[in-house]
Amino acid sequence: MHDLRRQALLESGKTVSRKARSRQASAVSSKANSKVNSPAQSRATSRNPSGQVSDDEDYLSDGTAWSTNSIDEILNGEDVDLPVDAWKTELSNRIEHIIDRKRTSTDGRAESLNIFAHILMAKYAKDDIESHESELLPAIMRSIKTDTTERETVAAIKALTAFIVTIESGDVYDDVTDLLKRMINNADSVKTKVSAIHGLGIAAFFGGASEEEMENIMSYYLEIVESDGLSVEAHDEGPVVTAALEAWGLLATEIDDLEETTEAAIEAFVDQLDSSDAGVQIAAGENIALMYEKSHTPQEDDEEVSDGGIDSDSDEAPLHGPRMIKRYTVYRRQDQLLHKLDDLATVSTRSISKKDRKTLHSSFADIRNSVERPTRGPKYSTALDQETGRVYGGGRMKVKINRSVEVRIDKWWKLLRLNALRRALQGGFPTHYDENEAVSRCLPFSMSSRR
Repeated sequence: MHDLRRQALLESGKTVSRKARSRQASAVSSKANSKVNSPAQSRATSRNPSGQVSDDEDYLSDGTAWSTNSIDEILNGEDVDLPVDAWKTELSNRIEHIIDRKRTSTDGRAESLNIFAHILMAKYAKDDIESHESELLPAIMRSIKTDTTERETVAAIKALTAFIVTIESGDVYDDVTDLLKRMINNADSVKTKVSAIHGLGIAAFFGGASEEEMENIMSYYLEIVESDGLSVEAHDEGPVVTAALEAWGLLATEIDDLEETTEAAIEAFVDQLDSSDAGVQIAAGENIALMYEKSHTPQEDDEEVSDGGIDSDSDEAPLHGPRMIKRYTVYRRQDQLLHKLDDLATVSTRSISKKDRKTLHSSFADIRNSVERPTRGPKYSTALDQETGRVYGGGRMKVKINRSVEVRIDKWWKLLRLNALRRALQGGFPTHYDENEAVSRCLPFSMSSRR
């Protein structure tokens, strides 16, 4: 979640030669207008005959195992023999496969949903799916509702999430919220619950939920956190609690006044800092940093306040914009909180893996800094620029979109949104940021200087 340069797509363990992949891709393109496989072709054509199907592999309906690299070559048109729009052909085939449930197997639908989601993540395909919206959405929801296998259900939720970000419909939240809540509450699979928690957050954020509805969903997530997952029959399941914390944070970035919500949530999040799961601790800490950040807002032009209402960082305000005013107290036992954050930023116990210790140190150094000085975002640097004599400040964390555009992640609300978008779009985030207005509206960009 914290490595902005990580690979977005998992690599399959099975590889195919470039020449063979080219032949396979051409064969897929030549079948563009053919009908989907009939049930008679079923098992042999929808499974890998040599072993168990992996969630990280995509299987096409002709029984060929495609590595992620092969799908990427279709998406990116890297092979000279591939048509430029080969991915459009493949997307069309997968849409037909998803909609026509009667002529597909469970494994076949899971495969098509996975590839459909993969393409929507990598390409901005709104024009290609818009005309199918009335059929696609019910078909995807049906795969979620029936919950036949974990693989199909998770693939369907992943497809739904990519669909929502792509289509940007103001009505989709009302269509999917009850179903996704049902999966969170009743699904046996932890992986399904996690996917549904994130999917519900994306549906609320991009699908037309009102601020009141978002706050209701945040309260629902908070119950999961407070009960350590027990409220959704996933007691002490770290991934479920982490997902609820992350989804809560995404929706919190959209709430203008977080004071009442903060009062209800802060105790639960501070408690989760004692979790034995590093993911839970970090997600809770990031939400705490966000709440401190949102407790300060710019001073209005005609506003008069006493010095007590101005954050102690006000001496830095001329470098970073208007003065920031403290509007309310986030946590009354801040000294105890800072002590706990210090411990997490320097934790050295051997019971925690070296990788987790490193992540905890990096994350909680930033979180502690923001709790003490809420105007400082993630990766804030107090080092002096030798040329200007000023502190570097925020903005050291950047995401490159193209040669002239980069997103500077200098606020916690930006980081939480970025993390949510990377979960939903994986490596396709830059493409969507460049072409999908719904995504680019979420994060302001800065023009890179050219030398």
